[in-house]
Order: sequence, then structure tokens, then C-alpha cells
Amino acid sequence: MAAIDPAEVEFSAIRAQGPGGQNVNKVSCAVHARFDIAASSLPEHVKERLLALRDGRITGEGVIVLKAQASRSLEQNKLEALRRLQELVDVASVVQTVRRPTRPTRGSQLRRLDAKARSSRTKALRGKVGD
Repeated sequence: MAAIDPAEVEFSAIRAQGPGGQNVNKVSCAVHARFDIAASSLPEHVKERLLALRDGRITGEGVIVLKAQASRSLEQNKLEALRRLQELVDVASVVQTVRRPTRPTRGSQLRRLDAKARSSRTKALRGKVGD
């Protein structure tokens, strides 16, 4: 897993939205975190996968923008934004294993056909009773 250097993340304090009384109007405790993917120290394959993600938080210029405003503390919101950014990078750094298609074995084919025949017989008995 590639770790994010907090020095590469640009934080800006903004006013939080939503309820909170006078505290919302006075204190800028929400955080916008901006992370430039191309200028980061992440490995190249992780950068490519991040840029390929279809995520609304990634701009056309390749900058991840996260907004954290769950807490009334600026520091806690910064930590939350870093945690979410690390989650995004962790998702992009996982390499999917290539699935190689296999053929079903003869035994599994026979079991499948037997089950189909049993089901067919059961359903055939559900018809109307004739004279």
C-alpha cells in the first residue's frame, strides 16, 4: 500500500454547512483537502489507476478534492480528510488478479444435467390430472 505524505496535501479551512448555531457562522472548521496526483510521490502505477477512477472527487486536472466537515474541530476534520484520501489511494493500489477461464469438469457437467432432469420430472408432475 502506498502511503500519502501529508506535506503533499493542501488544506484550506472553510465555513461548515448545516446546523450548528452561532458556531457555524463564526468558526471556519471545515476542511478542503486538495491532492495533486501527478505531482505526488506515489508510484506511477498507483497514479495511473487513480486518474482512471471514475470518481466525482477527481477533477479534470487530476486533483483530488475532499471536503470534511463532520467534526467541530479543524484538526479532526484534517485527519478525516487524510483518512478518506488514504482509503482512495488504497483502493487504487490493489492490483486485481487476472481471471483465467477454465472449463467445467465432466463430473460437474453430469451433476448439472442430473439436477436439471430431476427438476424437469418434478415440474412435469405439476400438470393437470387427466382421465
